[in-house]
Amino acid sequence: MATRKSDYSESSIRVLKGLEPVKQRPGMYTRTENPLHIIQEVIDNASDEALGGYAKNIIVIMNADGSVSVEDDGRGIPVGLHPEEKVPTLEIVFTRLHAGGKFDKGSGGAYAFSGGLHGVGVSVTNALALKLDITVWRKDDAGNGVHQLTFSGGDVISKLKSRPVAKDEKKSGTRVVVWPDPKYFDSPVIPITEMQRLLRSKAVLLPGVKVTFTQEKTGETQVWQYEQGLRGYLTEQLAQSAGATTMVPLFEGEEYAKPDADGFAEGEGAAWVVAWTEEGNVVRESYVNLIPTPAGGTHESGLREGLFGAVKSFVEMHSLLPKGVKLLSEDVFARVSFVLSAKVLDPQFQGQIKERLNSRDAVRLVAGYSRSALELWLNQHVDYGKKIAELVIRQAQSRLRSAQKVEKRKSSGVAVLPGKLTDCESTDLARNEIFLVEGDSAGGSAKMGRDKEFQAILPLRGKVLNSWETERDRLFANNEIHDIAVAIGVDPHGKNDSPDLSGLRYGRICILSDADVDGSHIQVLLLTLFFRHFPKLIEHGHIHIARPPLYRVDAPARGKKPAQKIYALDQGELVAIEDKLRKDGVKENGWSIARFKGLGEMNAEQLWETTMNPDTRRLLPVALGEFDQMASESRFTMLMGKGEAAARRSWLEEHGNEVEADI
Repeated sequence: MATRKSDYSESSIRVLKGLEPVKQRPGMYTRTENPLHIIQEVIDNASDEALGGYAKNIIVIMNADGSVSVEDDGRGIPVGLHPEEKVPTLEIVFTRLHAGGKFDKGSGGAYAFSGGLHGVGVSVTNALALKLDITVWRKDDAGNGVHQLTFSGGDVISKLKSRPVAKDEKKSGTRVVVWPDPKYFDSPVIPITEMQRLLRSKAVLLPGVKVTFTQEKTGETQVWQYEQGLRGYLTEQLAQSAGATTMVPLFEGEEYAKPDADGFAEGEGAAWVVAWTEEGNVVRESYVNLIPTPAGGTHESGLREGLFGAVKSFVEMHSLLPKGVKLLSEDVFARVSFVLSAKVLDPQFQGQIKERLNSRDAVRLVAGYSRSALELWLNQHVDYGKKIAELVIRQAQSRLRSAQKVEKRKSSGVAVLPGKLTDCESTDLARNEIFLVEGDSAGGSAKMGRDKEFQAILPLRGKVLNSWETERDRLFANNEIHDIAVAIGVDPHGKNDSPDLSGLRYGRICILSDADVDGSHIQVLLLTLFFRHFPKLIEHGHIHIARPPLYRVDAPARGKKPAQKIYALDQGELVAIEDKLRKDGVKENGWSIARFKGLGEMNAEQLWETTMNPDTRRLLPVALGEFDQMASESRFTMLMGKGEAAARRSWLEEHGNEVEADI
């Protein structure tokens, strides 16, 4: 047997300790275009003090030497010895991943609502800094009130020193001065406009809190303080957008869960300001626990759902909808500007940089509160309601006209659609999607759980034919492949062909199979079909893989958080969820784990919530990735070719122990 050049032994396994993982892979923890995000982590900590009502001032200075200082007049980070770790708590906060006050969520926790449970914030800042200097004003047991600690590259270079407070010094607060290490960033320059936008947003979300920003080099100082909060901010933004004149007065509101709220923790909820404009650019900004979410997420989806439900109800109640017109949520939302600030007890974000909220409960939370408030507002202001109704009906009519133009081009020579296809109502290609579902029982759940407006279901019986070596003119002899081709409206073609894609009926073609080995096999067979006989669909980004969860964790109520169901895609996510439950104080084995043997075990509601709802699902787009067309073809030939058994065997012998099989 041939010997491998590289030695794979116990010594090959390297354990990254402390802040090493951050230095090795900074892009996993922060944005690396420039150092703004590591400064934002410090600003977020100061904002959390203000959110809790402990700080009234946040001061940010861009110093002439390239450092940035962030100061607040909050309580000051605790400086005494940590009861378990026996080192100063201040040091732990800046040197340990997954450590901080944000994990203490019980009643009376330091931060009931904060920017997330990652707990990697300022420790990442410290890891990627040439130097980081902290001053804390906080009285300790020894009577000292000023404490200083200095790091370099995440390591302590000047241990904690404490002294009494001088007469003219302030009594409480924290100042952090950061010198970012340029080697970790594409550019060492912090974009001023983004910094200004970030600081202004903090002032917006913290009414009455004064945010000051000084640039030492230019001597320029800016101060933001919004007593009116969200309303004042949206009004100012719309005034700067050409032609964005509001049709009706701003609709604003806020609501938070009471102690007896069903399904939500006390204090969870949202504040919002919404404007409808006929022209001009729309302004849309959202936040979760003061963290900007530029990529939106489930809280924005909740606002959209709430506004749509209220406006649709108003239109139906007053019989305003013309015959043949059906309202969709995008008709209501198209001309909406908003600022939304949600409070969520345990926010789950997509990725460490917290750009998009993923918490499924946030849809229901924001939708419920915003819908009931808008329904009340519309019924109190019927004239405004009718103006909004006119606007959204015009949007719907415009959408229908454009869809009809496309339909006329498509109508000639359409094949009879397969009988087992459950089609959708919409003809909007960009929105429509079809799920190719493994098995009739899962197909039944998918039919009941889907949104029939834009989601179609085609159940597949058994395993699809391995079509790698099937001639194109023999493809339709297989019923499953015939039904797939007719349903999607595109004929089989080769990689060098120019097929007519005008008949394509769905913008997204989603493979939905079990999360087990058989499901993976069906995925491979369908991907083989699309890669070999429908390559242009992959090239144009139409093929996707739906990712149903493998596990459901039933977590008990803990502190302010009610009992909940949490879904995990795989074993890795399950381990992370269990780790988080332990950190939340749930006793070992205090939760139960159910494993889905297949999609057929899920009821319609579960399948919708986890796998089909665009707001909460995980959909994987299919692309060639690191392989080019040629390399991909040779790999497919080796894996799927009938005469390639020997090549497959040697490849499996070489790579077999790398697989993580779930059998």
